[in-house]
Amino acid sequence: MPPVLTLLRSGHPLADPRQQLARLDGANGGLPFAARVAQCQSGPLRAEGLEVLQVNVGRVCNQTCRHCHVDAGPDRAESMTAEVAAACLDLLARGPFTTLDITGGAPEMNPQFRRLVEGGRDLGRRIIDRCNLTILEAPGYADLAGFLAQHEVEVVASLPCYLEQNVDRQRGDRVFERSLAALRRLNSLGYGRPGSPLTLTLVFNPGGPSLPPPQQKLEADYRRELRERYGIEFTRLFTITNMPISRFLEDLLSQGRLEEYLQKLVQAFNPGTIDALMCRTTLSVDWQGRLFDCDFNQMLDLPVAPGEPTTVFDLTLADLERLACRPIQTAQHCYGCTAGAGSSCGGSLE
Repeated sequence: MPPVLTLLRSGHPLADPRQQLARLDGANGGLPFAARVAQCQSGPLRAEGLEVLQVNVGRVCNQTCRHCHVDAGPDRAESMTAEVAAACLDLLARGPFTTLDITGGAPEMNPQFRRLVEGGRDLGRRIIDRCNLTILEAPGYADLAGFLAQHEVEVVASLPCYLEQNVDRQRGDRVFERSLAALRRLNSLGYGRPGSPLTLTLVFNPGGPSLPPPQQKLEADYRRELRERYGIEFTRLFTITNMPISRFLEDLLSQGRLEEYLQKLVQAFNPGTIDALMCRTTLSVDWQGRLFDCDFNQMLDLPVAPGEPTTVFDLTLADLERLACRPIQTAQHCYGCTAGAGSSCGGSLE
């Protein structure tokens, strides 16, 4: 394992999320994000509803990727329990959420994953699985793709390039080969096929400290290359900016490029992305049931604003109404969501 991928284990300073926040705030990142947003609108950034319940079921994963903001891997033990999963489904039933977005780690490795999918579908909600693709080819998961298709789960799958060398450099040896096998399996079930209700979204992350290229043009490149080289089809492509958190933050520090990258994000700030920021309609839950504005804030241990409910347990209707218009907690990493065409779990914001 490359050294950079082992640095965030216990004992390393950046294993502490508060240390990560201090590093980001201490770098020359320009005007505080909250102040920059305040220049563009009257008042602080606030939520505008509760549409997406994003549930991070833990950090257990079958891969160890260089850009991972979760610091997930095979040696992690953080994993959602049945009690927390039940509370999430109860919240989904009582709240106004239309979408259950399940992430990790490799979320499919959590014992509660299928319960969450089935429970969400029983409630008539749209279900998203943030999939790394290779889990579909892992021992013990032979029926997983069929399960996803049976429940019409939308698969959002990471594939940072259509070239083998680039993917394996970022995600590990033979990841590209196994990802192609998984994509063929999904295609055989109807995922990504024209006219199919089974949605297969691919996700691009840059390989280094740069912003993603225009999403529409890159999608056309992916579609052409994957179709001509491998006969693979997909529904759409999302481009997502790498967040200076966890492994990617450590990578930037080891290269001495943290300030450079933060400056790039600050200089590319686009006020036109503010209205579409995912935190404005999302509530994020971690594997312990704690509440956050987004998955990135989770990894920095930056919970919802003081005075708001802190966990999924025993939320009242009044709590949900307040959370729907809560002030959003921000820090310098938030410039990653507003840089260029913007970035979110749903891809480009413009």
